[in-house]
Amino acid sequence: MADKQLSVKLVKSFIGSKSYQEKSVRGLGLSKMGQVVSVSDTPENRGMINKAIHLLEVN
Repeated sequence: MADKQLSVKLVKSFIGSKSYQEKSVRGLGLSKMGQVVSVSDTPENRGMINKAIHLLEVN
């Protein structure tokens, strides 16, 4: 199985969002606006992305 990577960018602040959304964003390794990280395409990471999809941009 090929290890696919997703590029995730934080485009909106998580201030004022629910705590589980903030924890999901931080769990992906994002802490600053405009920060981009590369995460592996796993069901766990997909779930964290889906919890806070309105704060993120995924490529």
